[in-house]
Amino acid sequence: MENATLKTPLGIATIQGNLQGISTISISDTSEILSKEIPSSLQECVVQLQEYFMGKRTHFDVPLNPQGTEFQKQVWQELVKIPFGKTISYLELSKKLGNIKAIRAVAAANGKNPLWIIIPCHRVIGSDGSLTGYAGGLWRKKWLLNHENPSPQVSLF
Repeated sequence: MENATLKTPLGIATIQGNLQGISTISISDTSEILSKEIPSSLQECVVQLQEYFMGKRTHFDVPLNPQGTEFQKQVWQELVKIPFGKTISYLELSKKLGNIKAIRAVAAANGKNPLWIIIPCHRVIGSDGSLTGYAGGLWRKKWLLNHENPSPQVSLF
């Protein structure tokens, strides 16, 4: 498993993966030493994350290799289908997976997402439109949603 760290507007992102794909991307407030050299297996992921933060990318196409249960992987596959700049509720996500009663299990699988941003768990909100739990902190979730769907500026004149 190879590692790379990069600075983002939200903290230090740590990427892990190999030629089979990216297995984890996490975010932290630590002052980790940034990678001077990016392993070749992680370079495209770093480029795509940088493009995302510059507002030049709305879709990721790097090979992924997340580790989880079959149910978690089903939830994560459904998360990837949420369009850039859009949100859905945990209830809607449960319905898409065919089991409305699995809302808590769906929320738990969402919280175990190992691929920050690329599997867009930040796009899932409460049924009432509230920003609900986010492993990276609600302030990051709010930032990501605003980044993907900025409010149009209102002209006063």
